[in-house]
Amino acid sequence: MKLHELKNVAGAVHRKKRVGCGEGGGRGKTSGRGGKGQTARSGGSIRPGFEGGQMPLYRRLPHRGFNNYNHRTEIAVLNVGDLSGLDAGVSEVNVATLIAAGLIRNGEQAVKILGDGEIGRALKVTAAKFSESAKAKIEKAGGQAIVG
Repeated sequence: MKLHELKNVAGAVHRKKRVGCGEGGGRGKTSGRGGKGQTARSGGSIRPGFEGGQMPLYRRLPHRGFNNYNHRTEIAVLNVGDLSGLDAGVSEVNVATLIAAGLIRNGEQAVKILGDGEIGRALKVTAAKFSESAKAKIEKAGGQAIVG
């Protein structure tokens, strides 16, 4: 099968409904727009939340509360399998070596190591957090998982 041989399933494509072509077509006179007014005009749409001049609901309700977005700590996530791709000469892994290797962005201070993938050599890994499986895999390979 080639791209030019593809066909739609029967019944998937409909004719465009022609409006304003007489009462017999079922969409005559007002062409399915109801009576007169703003919504009958072309380009006439009412913005979301507008209630005809009445004070809208989103302005009637109080907006109180706390938002953690400005106070959050960004944590870069890395898998154990990503550590196996580091140079053979590297034995200690920390934020600086990960930035130098291009595994995390510059400016990210906290790193969490997750357990996806395999690691075949002993590494001394320093990170903010470890998942249980990641810690087990690093220690099984003869390395150390240091929270710091």
